[in-house]
Amino acid sequence: MIRSVKGTHDILPDQTWRWRKIESSLHNFMQKYGYQELRTPAFEKTELFVRGVGEDTDIVSKEMYSWTDQGGENLTLKPELTAPVVRSFIQNNLGTQSPVNRLYYMDALFRRERPQKGRTRQFHQFGAEVFGSEHPEADAEIIAISYNFFKNIGLNKLNLKLNSIGSEECLNNYRNELRNYLKPFLNELTDTSKKRFKNNPLRILDTKIEQEIELLKDAPEIGEFLTNEDTIHFEEVKSILNALEIPFSIDPQMVRGLDYYTRTTYEITSTALGAQDALCGGGRYDKLVETLGGKPTPAVGFAAGIERLLLALESSVIESNNEVVQVNIIGLTDIVRSHCQVLAQELRNNGYSVSTDLLRRSLKPLMREANRNNAILTILIGEDELKNNTAQVKNMKTGEQTAIMKNKLIDFLAGLDF
Repeated sequence: MIRSVKGTHDILPDQTWRWRKIESSLHNFMQKYGYQELRTPAFEKTELFVRGVGEDTDIVSKEMYSWTDQGGENLTLKPELTAPVVRSFIQNNLGTQSPVNRLYYMDALFRRERPQKGRTRQFHQFGAEVFGSEHPEADAEIIAISYNFFKNIGLNKLNLKLNSIGSEECLNNYRNELRNYLKPFLNELTDTSKKRFKNNPLRILDTKIEQEIELLKDAPEIGEFLTNEDTIHFEEVKSILNALEIPFSIDPQMVRGLDYYTRTTYEITSTALGAQDALCGGGRYDKLVETLGGKPTPAVGFAAGIERLLLALESSVIESNNEVVQVNIIGLTDIVRSHCQVLAQELRNNGYSVSTDLLRRSLKPLMREANRNNAILTILIGEDELKNNTAQVKNMKTGEQTAIMKNKLIDFLAGLDF
């Protein structure tokens, strides 16, 4: 037997309805904020992620699925979505069509990392990006969208952590100061952190190594290096969030795991997830469009993992997969089977979800299957019903069974209270 690749999994029929609920909720929610959906290809040129995400990030240096095709081009399955969205924004001249572009997406991504609960090698994310505004209103809107979407679908145990890593001037000054602080401890750092020390010491702040976390407790905080403009921008973001009654805490050592962030960074966590508690993260990236060959364009966005969201929702929120009334039709003899198919089609045309028997089984296993399928109603048709132009309608919850004339069936079903 050929099994699925390690770190990938099938989404089976008893779970796909949960995914559809998330997807349809997202589409409806984003429309309320005036965002439009963008879809990008499953793979991109490798250079896009090297330049956009950062050559020294774990994603680019360790986790990407890359190959050289028959034409000699280096290609990569998408490990994240912001760089492809920026590439599309530039290539399709979206900035010339509107001064502000509000975009959202939902897609499969690929990273070769250690599989664990809520983290797989093929995984799914949704997110949103705003291009064209340098103002704190855009930051606050993106944060509000992600926070309010989680609240909208029923998550309540949310924590929003906020920080500003400043503009390029601030970042350069802070990198130098952080290097000065870490120099005496260089021999105590891991090989990965030693490499980051040289190329981008901010990444060391993202360490999960206990010894390094301890070393960083007395490290200078980036907030001490914010320019006056950075400070004003961050204060306005916080002011808008307070006006929106969105609670947050400041995490002065929080940096995002990608190199393109500037100024506002944030993360939303949920206690429903345990130790691996991150639901989504995002922030501002005013230099990325220019880095990838476009005109200087301020931007801010977020991304969230669908698998992790489903884990957080597992115990309390999504309870039913019955978006429409589920009906099973059972033909009791061979002679009525074609009539069952005709009736099933009529009910489907009127908005009902209908299953019919394809194995010509007896009544007992068909009733068991109706219960397994969470059928609300079962319609039974035998030779007597065929002769009298009726159908027996059984309410699977109450067990009550009623004989109904076929020409009255639709009206009868419409009048039932489920």
